[in-house]
Amino acid sequence: MACKVLVLPGDGIGPEIVREALKVLRPLGDRFSFEEALVGGASIDAYGVPIKEEVLDLAKKSDAVLLGAVGGPKWEDLDYSVRPERALLALRKELGAFGNLRPAKVFSPLIDASPLKREVIEGIDLLVVRELTGGIYFGEPRGVERLPDGRERGLNTLVYHDHEVERIARLAFEVAGKRRRKVTSVDKANVLESTELWRKVVTRVHREYEGIELNHMYVDNCAMQLIREPGQFDVILTTNMFGDILSDEAAMLTGSIGMLPSASLGGGVGIFEPIHGSAPDIAGKNRANPLATILSAAMMLRYAFSMDREALAIERAVEEVLERGYRTPDIYSEGTKMVSCSEMGDRVVEALEEILSRI
Repeated sequence: MACKVLVLPGDGIGPEIVREALKVLRPLGDRFSFEEALVGGASIDAYGVPIKEEVLDLAKKSDAVLLGAVGGPKWEDLDYSVRPERALLALRKELGAFGNLRPAKVFSPLIDASPLKREVIEGIDLLVVRELTGGIYFGEPRGVERLPDGRERGLNTLVYHDHEVERIARLAFEVAGKRRRKVTSVDKANVLESTELWRKVVTRVHREYEGIELNHMYVDNCAMQLIREPGQFDVILTTNMFGDILSDEAAMLTGSIGMLPSASLGGGVGIFEPIHGSAPDIAGKNRANPLATILSAAMMLRYAFSMDREALAIERAVEEVLERGYRTPDIYSEGTKMVSCSEMGDRVVEALEEILSRI
């Protein structure tokens, strides 16, 4: 039976980059069935809501969700409750995707694209494990209220329950067991009581994972250490908001946010998407970098379908294309070959077919 994938291209460059990811999956044969639906701003324009209940039902009945990007200036003046980004929160909540895996790997051909010195970033291969359905992005009460004196107050609540911390900690330790067996838990336990609980629970769960190293680090120090000595990190485990910020910082170690994929896991259906935005300024110009979405498809093969061999083949194909000097505008440098979004997809397909013929 074919693996059912719900495809949500979204807004901006979303349709372009998702198209290339699907192109790369074709050489793997008829193992997948794809169904496409609207999400984000595209859904708002068509139906008045960022995601329809029918699309959420489709997601629940699928084996995986492949997502492009949502949002853009066109919808920024809408009420917060109906902005395109609400679709992402709804998907994560409904699918129980409490853990976001965001790898930051420096491909050797792109070392000089990083703003940091070669000796600092060479060989970097870290993974941010971000709690995704709790914390300040979901806590109640929240909102903007008018006070009796006429002033306004914005309010968000940072709250974590022990079971939420337990499950994300276990995910981080299990993933670390397949990597270099080191977890750095990032919090602000010296100031925030909610992350004092975080540290306490992570320490307790760690006792179940013999042979995996655990250390704790305050978030401000972690932000500094990611620039100063990123090679010290293997798995970074952290809260929703801290993970959102630190993973974008880690992305820039690689030279371009256009290179970074992600997987959101925890329930029965995973969500796989690039971590960059919808880039409306280049939408429709065939200039976007599809590699993060292609690598997200590789993560889908690995985590949703246990197709490790095929996932490795796609990752190797991306590296070979970069080694051959092909670049989209965001990673272009003198002496390399600039290609369009669709051409980059074609080059990855060619490399993948060569790799598959050898294995």
